[in-house]
Amino acid sequence: MKNLKTFEACIAACNSCADDCNMCMAACLQEADVTMMANCIALDVDCAQICSFAAAAMARNSPYAKAICALCADICQSCADECSKHQMDHCQKCAASCRECAVECRAIATSA
Repeated sequence: MKNLKTFEACIAACNSCADDCNMCMAACLQEADVTMMANCIALDVDCAQICSFAAAAMARNSPYAKAICALCADICQSCADECSKHQMDHCQKCAASCRECAVECRAIATSA
């Protein structure tokens, strides 16, 4: 089991990413061509959910935190890749947040 202090930066990144993904999803639903945003919206939802789950797992020092963070990093990277294809500010902000979260989660997933 890890010291909870170890998880602080990753928990913060996960919570911030979940918020940004939820905001991006809501904004995407307001775009003129929602169909064009379908992949972005779907990944925003998946990413927000896994980020919230990862933060909670780390907060309770779950023995599965490393595995959950590995999956979270992969989903965050996919969401960042999709959001970065769109020029809207909300998508660009979300992509940046997802990239930051992916880095933090990979650090937890690969830690000793």
